[in-house]
Amino acid sequence: MTLIAIADAGVVDGEAAAVAEECLADVIGFETARIPPLPDIDYARDAARNQYSSTLVLREAQKHRPSNAAQLLVFTERDIFIPMLSFVFGQAQLDGPVAVLSLARLRQEFYGLPPNRVLFLARVRKETLHEVGHTLGLTHCSDRQCTMSLSTSIQQLDAKGSWYCETCTALVREKIPSARRAAVPEV
Repeated sequence: MTLIAIADAGVVDGEAAAVAEECLADVIGFETARIPPLPDIDYARDAARNQYSSTLVLREAQKHRPSNAAQLLVFTERDIFIPMLSFVFGQAQLDGPVAVLSLARLRQEFYGLPPNRVLFLARVRKETLHEVGHTLGLTHCSDRQCTMSLSTSIQQLDAKGSWYCETCTALVREKIPSARRAAVPEV
């Protein structure tokens, strides 16, 4: 069974990792293991933007991926970006071993709204599947209901589902060794 390691970078909402573990097991059939927290991502801070470079976080996180883990999913409370966008909810190495997911913009409070725990955790689920999908080689999907569809706004994130479409499910199944294919539910 494929192991995905999950780590917090700094102090992070613990329920987010629990949701990630649950959905990775339910949707993909992956085994997960939490590893000790990584240092906070202060090293990636861009003072001019008052945000954190997800590219630098990915580079640093690679050093911490356990040798028995196929992927490492890192959670942070910090607002992250890539140079060409004003923010990202997460970033992953396409067909690579590491992904980072920011919880900052998944919270209603970020937008000046009252907290909504159910909505926050639904967003965590969608983004977990999205970023891990990238580590499995999936690109953005044209099916707006698929969790692999591009989300450049919170409205787009909320509009999509927390599952892979039929095409993306087939691609995920191709990436998983035949001994584990039974673990991936059919669409």
